[in-house]
Amino acid sequence: MIYWQLFLSFLQIGMFSFGGGYAALPLIQEQVVTQHGWLSRSEFTDLITISQMTPGPIAVNSATFVGIRLAGFLGALAATFGCILPSCILVTLLSYLYLKYRKMSMLQGVLETLRPAVVSMIAAAGVSILITAFWNDAVSFMSTKWDSIVIFVVAVWLLKKKNWNPILVMVLSGFAKLAVQGVLALVGIV
Repeated sequence: MIYWQLFLSFLQIGMFSFGGGYAALPLIQEQVVTQHGWLSRSEFTDLITISQMTPGPIAVNSATFVGIRLAGFLGALAATFGCILPSCILVTLLSYLYLKYRKMSMLQGVLETLRPAVVSMIAAAGVSILITAFWNDAVSFMSTKWDSIVIFVVAVWLLKKKNWNPILVMVLSGFAKLAVQGVLALVGIV
């Protein structure tokens, strides 16, 4: 039964996530956290981090991670297959149609109209991740994770102003968080 649930959940994600992995994040969160309760919000943030760090599309990595966590190897296969099946069918169909009708202005208009929706879905996913990363349960001054905010600001600065390698910035951010947690544990705050 869990294999079928995983397949159907990620089939829906695969069918309705236009615009890549970041646009799929709200759909994944709805299925995995809200609807089925397979992961908590903080576990979902960890899922995003792991999916981002591993090679491959975020949605497929998320499906594999959730499938393995819930039902082992067969669960990973069911979730991953559900996630990629719509894309395989759609890409095959669209490539045929695009090759046949690529000169039509209506087709170009449809592609232009999808762009704002994709941008808004990516923005919503980013805001959701930031809220989960910077605050515990409710957004308030007292529950703010200031160390995470400082690490985030420094990481953005290193990426944008100093043009550092993103992988190096991710590794350094991880070490910075570990160092902060180690210091807080030594002091006895955590």
